[in-house]
Amino acid sequence: MGLWSSRKPDDEADDRDAESSYRPGLGDPDERSSLLPPAAGQRRLDPDDPAVTPYNLLSVRSLRWVSLVLLVISSLWWILLLISTFVTPPAMHSRGSGFFDFAYTTLATGSLVVLLIFYVTPSRSEQYSWIALSILLLVDTIIILSVPRIRGEEGWVGIVSVVGATLVSAWAVLCDRVVEYGKVEEEERLTGRRETRRSLKEWFSVFAVTIILIVFIALTVLFTGNLIIRARDLSLTPPGTRYFVDGQKYEVHIFCLGDVTDSHGKKTTTVLLEGGEDPVESGLEGWARDAFKNKTINRYCYWDRPGMGFSENAPSPLSAGMAVDALSEALSRADENGPWVLVSHGVGGIYSRIFASRHTMEVKSLLLIDALPESQLERIGSAGRGFVLWLRGIISPLGIDRLMGAIFRGRSRNDRVIGRSAYQNPKQIKAKLQENLVATTFTRNEVVAARAILPRNIPFVVVSSGKAVKADKRWDDGQRELTKLTDNLVAWDVMDHSPHEVWNDPQGRALLEKRVGELVRRK
Repeated sequence: MGLWSSRKPDDEADDRDAESSYRPGLGDPDERSSLLPPAAGQRRLDPDDPAVTPYNLLSVRSLRWVSLVLLVISSLWWILLLISTFVTPPAMHSRGSGFFDFAYTTLATGSLVVLLIFYVTPSRSEQYSWIALSILLLVDTIIILSVPRIRGEEGWVGIVSVVGATLVSAWAVLCDRVVEYGKVEEEERLTGRRETRRSLKEWFSVFAVTIILIVFIALTVLFTGNLIIRARDLSLTPPGTRYFVDGQKYEVHIFCLGDVTDSHGKKTTTVLLEGGEDPVESGLEGWARDAFKNKTINRYCYWDRPGMGFSENAPSPLSAGMAVDALSEALSRADENGPWVLVSHGVGGIYSRIFASRHTMEVKSLLLIDALPESQLERIGSAGRGFVLWLRGIISPLGIDRLMGAIFRGRSRNDRVIGRSAYQNPKQIKAKLQENLVATTFTRNEVVAARAILPRNIPFVVVSSGKAVKADKRWDDGQRELTKLTDNLVAWDVMDHSPHEVWNDPQGRALLEKRVGELVRRK
C-alpha cells in the first residue's frame, strides 16, 4: 500500500492516457502514432482546433508580414506605372511602350495577393505552379537583358518590373515551403501526429489557388512568346538612320533618297512625307518611290513619328507640336534643311501644318491628302477612343493577335513593324493613345496658332477621297475648310472612286504624282 500510495494522481492519469491510445476500440497504432505519452499536464488538441495553426511560429508570421510589405511596395509601383502611361514622371521614361512594365508589375501584385489569401493552405500543386511561374519569368528576364534593343527600350523601369515579378514568384515558393513545414510541426506538437486529411474549405482553397496560378502561367507563356516575336521584330534593320532627340531620351527614324544637289550644284527641293494613321512605309512611301523612279521628284525624305515604325516612344504627354520639335531636331542632326514640299496624309496634315508654321523660310508648298481638319480633332481625341486604346495597350503584352498572325497567317517582321499588322504593335498603340490624350487640348491650340502664323502666300493642294466626302457630310465640310488654309490654293481635287488612302486608286495615284510634280517645279 505504501508503494502505490506514493504515486501522484497526475502520473496515474498519464498511464491511463498512454493505455487508452492503444485500445483496440480506438484503432491500432501506425507509423504516425506517437510512441511517447503526452508530457505531464499536456492535453492533445483536436486537429480542427483553431489553435493548431502555423501562425504559432514566428517564422511564418514574419514571412507573412514581409509579404504584406512587398504587396504595398508592388501596389505603389503599379500605381506609378499607371500614372506614367499618361504623364511620365522624371527619370521614369522607357523608350518602349511601357505596357510590358505594367503587365509584369500587375502579375507581381496579383501573385502577392494570391499568396496572402491562400497563405495557410500550402499544397504541392501550388508549389509546383509557383516554381513553373518563376522559371518562365526568369526566361523573360534573360530575354529582356540579353537582347540589346529590348533592354534599351525597357530601360531600368522595365528591368526592375520583370526582375521584381521573378523575385516575387520565387518568394512565394519559399513562403509556401515554410508554411508547409510550420503546419506539420504544429500538428505534430499539438495533436501528436501529422494531419493528412483536408477539410472541404481547404480543398476549395487548394483548387482555387491552383486554377489561378495556372492562369498566371498561361499569361506568362504568352508574355514569353510575345517577347520572342518582339526580339525578332527589333532585328529588322531600318532603311534610314535613327537620331536621338529631346535630350537623348529617345530615337526617331529618318530616311532620305536622292541627291542633295542637282547637276548644277543647286539644292534639290525635297519632298517631306508625313504619314497618317499608319507608318509612312505602309503605303505613302511606296507612292513616293514610284514618283522618284519616274523622275517626277528628285528627292524625298520621311520620318516615323515617335512610337511609329522604327521610332521609339516619347515621354507623355506628347502633342503634335512636341513631335514636330523632335522632327526639327532630328533633321538638324541629319543636316537636312530643305527646301521642302510637305506631303501629308490624314492626321499627318496636322503635323505638317505645324511644321510649316515653324519653318516658313524652308517650306515651299504643301500637299494635303484627305487630311484631318483641326475642327474635327475629336475624331482622334474622343474619350471612348482613348479608353479603347488604353485597354488595347494593357492587353498588348499578351500578343495573342501577333502570335496568331505569325503562326497561322504568315505575318512577317515587316508586316508587324511597318505593314498591315503594325496597328497591333504596342509602341504604335501607345503613340495613338498619346495622340488621343492631347488632341483636343494642346494639339488643337498648336494647330490654331500654326494657321495664324502660316504665310498667306504659301501654295498648297488639297486632294480628298470622294468616297469619304460622299459618306460623311462633316468630312466634306472639313475638306472645304482646308481649302481656305492660305490665299494660294493651287487645286482642290475630289477623287470620286478613291478611298482614304488615295494612292491605292490608280487614278488617285496618278493625280497625286502630277500634283506633287507641279509643286516641286513651282517657283
